[in-house]
Amino acid sequence: MKPIQGRNFVTQDILAPIEDSDIDSLFILPLNILPIETVLLQPARMIKNSHLQSVVEIFRDDQAGSGQLSVEALPQKFAWPEGCVHPDHALLRQLALLPSFDVYSLRIALRHCGIQVSDIDSLQLSERKRAELGQYMLAFTRPLVKMIFGNETTDITSFEGVIRLFQDPDVALARERLGNLARRLDVPVTEIPQFLEDYGDTFLSLSYFRHCLDRLAPYFGACIRALTMVRNSYQLKRDFNLMRSCDLIESVLGGLRSGISDRLAVIENHTRHLFNNMTQEEFRAVKALIERQHVTIGAILCNLTVKLNSFARTFPHDNAGGPVKRADFMQNEMIKGIDIMRRVARSG
Repeated sequence: MKPIQGRNFVTQDILAPIEDSDIDSLFILPLNILPIETVLLQPARMIKNSHLQSVVEIFRDDQAGSGQLSVEALPQKFAWPEGCVHPDHALLRQLALLPSFDVYSLRIALRHCGIQVSDIDSLQLSERKRAELGQYMLAFTRPLVKMIFGNETTDITSFEGVIRLFQDPDVALARERLGNLARRLDVPVTEIPQFLEDYGDTFLSLSYFRHCLDRLAPYFGACIRALTMVRNSYQLKRDFNLMRSCDLIESVLGGLRSGISDRLAVIENHTRHLFNNMTQEEFRAVKALIERQHVTIGAILCNLTVKLNSFARTFPHDNAGGPVKRADFMQNEMIKGIDIMRRVARSG
């Protein structure tokens, strides 16, 4: 295993679990952004546990661990009146069915369910995550800068830098740039602010999903090596059920990984064509394509991240546990939720 650089990885061959902030996570939904009436539930979180089930996490502590309740256990826990469904229970039942809690899937799901959030900014990636995605966004910032400046040289390398072009204190210069972009897109100048907002958010979502897949590479490698260790064990290789479980796990993980790679490749191919002929209609078509894939892509990445995170916590490096311990993990942890993963692989 090669040393991995980045906030989510520790060097010296240690595989650290991925720990994003709540709002940046694929598998955590902070309940304080929702219209929850029960005061004691407001600071809680809904999470996907290692079996890919949605549960309410009442507390998390380094010493005590995670205090989790199933959604159906909430009425008794909070003494909600019998004979009617409490509004919080109805809401959480809906949310528990979501395959992913990333902000892009949540926007779609909450809008579909008619659920209002207290602050629209709560459904945006954090500033820290947006900064982390800066290198990915370059691929989408550069074509936009070229549209504005043509072949002129410029040192603008971030989407925020593009926005600042139109906030220049030189009003005449800012107006000229707006007009230049409007002509290239063949739209009124008044539509440019909305175009820029849509453009940035659309390609930020694509950058986010690509980043979430890329960072899983060392986790896939470590898990496949663990499966190989189990298969090669003289003590274990005659256990037919174990070998079948190992084959199923590798097949499902590999299928999800290749499926998400293919989906992202198709979108990125459409995006390259967009940059060759940028029009408002072409952009809307690509935007719609990306948005149609949000829920499925989010679900696949959520499943993979939860499962590989669970593996990383138990086996932070290749020498953490022998074949028997790894076999036990595969049969008692990794295989749990495999049907959910297979349904996700077939979705979309």
